[in-house]
Amino acid sequence: MVLTIREVIRTLEAEYGTPDWWPAETPFEVAVGAILTQRTSWASVETSLETMRNEGLLTPSGLLNAGRARVEKAIRPSGFYRQKTDYLLEFASYVVQSHDGDILGMSKAPSDRLRAELLRLRGIGPETADSILLYALGIPSFVVDAYTVRVLDRLGIDLGKGYDSIKRSFEEALENNASRMARAHALLVIHCKARCRTQPKCEGCPLLQSCSLEPE
Repeated sequence: MVLTIREVIRTLEAEYGTPDWWPAETPFEVAVGAILTQRTSWASVETSLETMRNEGLLTPSGLLNAGRARVEKAIRPSGFYRQKTDYLLEFASYVVQSHDGDILGMSKAPSDRLRAELLRLRGIGPETADSILLYALGIPSFVVDAYTVRVLDRLGIDLGKGYDSIKRSFEEALENNASRMARAHALLVIHCKARCRTQPKCEGCPLLQSCSLEPE
């Protein structure tokens, strides 16, 4: 029997509880972390964020006034540091020029327009844009990542082709509620890190009876 999205999330919540996700001190730090975490581990991002915090680089003005060399040095542990410096500086410029430097003020704009603006910035694709909207601004915009796709594939849940189709399905199932979306995304990530890995650890998996994989 194929599970529904709600059934999957309820099962994971019973197993892992209700996680407090995306550790950060400010919404701007959430956005910076979402950009830095591309193609690297979160541990590496945390190292970069700590350096940026200590050097006053976790505000739009702090980033823009720092000078490129300082930013590159601070985020080097996150990899692709030259490209990511471009992305961070462009994002910071956007916040300053379009929202008077107030990242929380971004949430006053219509969400569709805001998402479209983010997607026009270098280095911000759908997953990063939705992470910023959901976790930094509390806007209901589900984040579809590789973990989400992995769980759906292994459970045989067909939500259509492509990012937007999966995103819409989760948003409808979670009643367009930002806190539910954040919790659901966090649970999928936690589950994939704990058990549903590339090489899965099936023993004790709460979704095993609905999974297409042979238990290992």
